[in-house]
Amino acid sequence: MPTYVYVAAQDDNKVSVFTMDAGSGKLTPKTEVPISDGPHLLAISPDRNVLYVGQRGLPGISSWRIDHNDGDITQNGSVSTEGWSASLSTDRKGKYLLSAQYQAGHVSVHPLGDDGSVGAPPVERLATDIGAHAIYTDPSNSFAYVPHIARLFDNVLEPAKDELGPNVIYQFRFDENTGHLTPNSPLKVEQEGNLGPRYYCFHPTRDIVYFSDEQGCSVTAYHMDSSAGTLSAFQTITTLPEGVIQRNTCSQIQISSSGKFLYVPNRGHNSIAGFSVDASTGLLTAIGQVSTEAVPSAFSLDPEGRYVFAAGSASGRLASYGINGDTGELTPVETYGVGARPMGVLVTRLGD
Repeated sequence: MPTYVYVAAQDDNKVSVFTMDAGSGKLTPKTEVPISDGPHLLAISPDRNVLYVGQRGLPGISSWRIDHNDGDITQNGSVSTEGWSASLSTDRKGKYLLSAQYQAGHVSVHPLGDDGSVGAPPVERLATDIGAHAIYTDPSNSFAYVPHIARLFDNVLEPAKDELGPNVIYQFRFDENTGHLTPNSPLKVEQEGNLGPRYYCFHPTRDIVYFSDEQGCSVTAYHMDSSAGTLSAFQTITTLPEGVIQRNTCSQIQISSSGKFLYVPNRGHNSIAGFSVDASTGLLTAIGQVSTEAVPSAFSLDPEGRYVFAAGSASGRLASYGINGDTGELTPVETYGVGARPMGVLVTRLGD
């Protein structure tokens, strides 16, 4: 059951494929696939047969059939979108592809064929607001959330801009039979402070959702009402060491498959913040930060929760770390050149 790592290098117009050694976490280059128009997002179907690639220049989304024998990918579909996407995900059944269009300020739901190919037109295109950054369905496939950041175009390599974002989370009901989204009540979750919710992940066994806060440099944990699909915050915790004051924003967020540990990259401080997760309450406790590549905009854990791979969008390198299974602490393993502006990292196991 080999494990593969896919890395999208936006400015080099390619996706690199690596094989991962399960014992050491070390990577071996497998192939590079040219993909036009700035590939910058990666997602995978639930059956792991299809890779989805968001392209910023076109803008659009393409689908690629995965060969389970060697991890190679072959294109089987593409669609254009009204604005570039900030996230891609399939619903839990693999019937629809959901995307959030940041600058256009809406979310889209595209149908997927029996072969996983992305189709057009979208079955849903719903306006939210500028700064829409992610959309995923919950484990029941009944609800979806769309976070909107608090400051627009917030590049840590530049001075902060004055363009403020909505700084809210939109709540929707999702119909897995039709792909349609309907506003939940309330529609918006207002934020306590200038947090700027960006990405999120679901606890594997509890009704808890964790959001990375781009401008707040923090993680906010929410209880999710499993019947109503509404969120209520119960903890916000910083991703930075005590006393650190510098230009920084948070990017992605991921929880280990065991639910024991959670990680968030800091862009500016250039580190990965780790947290232990209380098994009964879901409360987070800081583990600490480990230095990583410059401006880590994308990262991914392996399916077993043993390794972390973080891409420095300003360095063109991918850094790997081993995860201590008892403490969650990260130990550097190796770094790899992956091309200009890597913005998407995805790790998956094939063949099982």
